Amino acid sequence: MREAAVVARLTREITPGLDPGELPGGLADFYQDLHRHPELSFREHRTAAKLAGRLRAAGYAVTDGVARTGVVGVLANGEGPVVWLRGDMDALPVSEATGLAYASDVDGVMHACGHDLHVTWLAAAAEALAAARETWSGTLVVVGQPAEEAGGGAAAMVADGIHDRFPRPDVLFGQHVTPGLAGFYPHTPGLTLSASDDVDVVVHGVGGHGSRPESTVDPVVTAAYVVTRLQTVVSREIAANEAVVLTVGRFHAGTTSNIIPAEARLGLNVRTRDARVRERVLAAISRVVEAECAAAGCPRPPDVTVLPGCPNTVNDAFLDGEIGAVHGELFGAGTVFDFGQALGSEDFSLLAPQGVPYDYWYVTSTPAAVWEAAPGEDLKEKVAAVPGNHSPLFAPDLSVLGPGVRTLVSAALSRLAG
Repeated sequence: MREAAVVARLTREITPGLDPGELPGGLADFYQDLHRHPELSFREHRTAAKLAGRLRAAGYAVTDGVARTGVVGVLANGEGPVVWLRGDMDALPVSEATGLAYASDVDGVMHACGHDLHVTWLAAAAEALAAARETWSGTLVVVGQPAEEAGGGAAAMVADGIHDRFPRPDVLFGQHVTPGLAGFYPHTPGLTLSASDDVDVVVHGVGGHGSRPESTVDPVVTAAYVVTRLQTVVSREIAANEAVVLTVGRFHAGTTSNIIPAEARLGLNVRTRDARVRERVLAAISRVVEAECAAAGCPRPPDVTVLPGCPNTVNDAFLDGEIGAVHGELFGAGTVFDFGQALGSEDFSLLAPQGVPYDYWYVTSTPAAVWEAAPGEDLKEKVAAVPGNHSPLFAPDLSVLGPGVRTLVSAALSRLAG
C-alpha cells in the first residue's frame, strides 16, 4: 500500500483535466452517447463493443462475450498484485423524463441507475492507467459486467469461468453513482448493501363466471389477503432493530372483468442484512401464503419459489479505510464520510473469489441547484427529495465525470506495485 498522499499526487499527474467541476469534452461525449443508447440486461451488445474498443486501443488483451455480453480486459505489466476494476453496463425498463438534450433514444429504456457513468469511468480509468504503465507494476483486469439490474450478471460471469480464465484478483474495486450533492465520496466499512431475494407465488383457485362466484374459489381475493397479511411479517415478527423490507411488486390475475381466473401470481422482493432474519422472513412468507390458501379452500397448495438474488455486500474494513483515506487526500477534507448501511443490493461481491478483499464506495451526483431546491433540513431528507437511482428523472451532474475516473485510478494505484 502506497501512502495516500503519494497516490493522490500520482493520480492527479496521470489524469490531467479531470478536476472536480471541469467538463472533459471527450469523456462527456462518450458518456452522452452511452446514455442515448441504453440496453437492457444481457442485451448490452453496443455498450460492450464501445468499452471493448477503448480497451483494445489502450493495449489491453480483451475477451468479448463473457456471460453473453460481458467484457474482460487484461493488462499485464510486470510482477506485482492483480487488481480488478468492475463496472456494470445495463440499463432499466424506465421511460426517461429528464428532458436532457442527450436523453434516451430507446422507448421505455433508460440509464436510470447510472451504469452509463460506470462504463465511462471504467473505460477512462483503464486508459489512464495503461498510458502511465511506468508508474506501476502488476496486472490490471477491467471487468464490464452485464445484467446487474437483472441480478444474474455477476453469477453468470463466475459460471462462465471468469475466476479461472483470467488472472485471479488480489483485490476487487467497484463504485456506484448515488444521489447526494455532487462532490462527495461515501465509504462504509463492513456491511454496506443488503441481501436481496425474489419470491414467486402462484395461488391456485377454481375459475368460473363472474356472476357465479359461489361455484369458484377466487384466487384474486385470496391473493389480496396474502398481500395484506404479508405486511405484518416485518411489523409483527421482526425486531424493530432489524432492517428488513418486504415488497409485493407484482400482482397478475385474470384477463377480463367478468371471469374469475383459475390462478393469481405474485412477485415479492425481500431485503435483509442478517442470514437468520432472512430465513425467518422467507419461512414466514411461505407460512402466510399456505395458510391463506388453506383458509380459502384452494384446490391445491400454492407454489412458493424463492429465487436467491444478491448476497450482502460487506467491504473489507481495513481496505475500505485505506481507500477512503486515499480519496480524502485526493478530494479534500470532508469529502469522504460513512454513508451507512443501505437496503439496496448488488451482485458485485460475487466477483470476488472467497477470501479476496473488496471495496465498494459511492460517488454523489446531484447537481447543486437541484440539491439546494430540494426540501429537507438534513442529509436523509434531502436525499429522499431529489431524483435517485431508478427514477425517470435521474440525471447525474456532468461535473462528476472526472472525479469518478480518479476514484478508480487512485484505488488501483494504491495496490499496484510502485
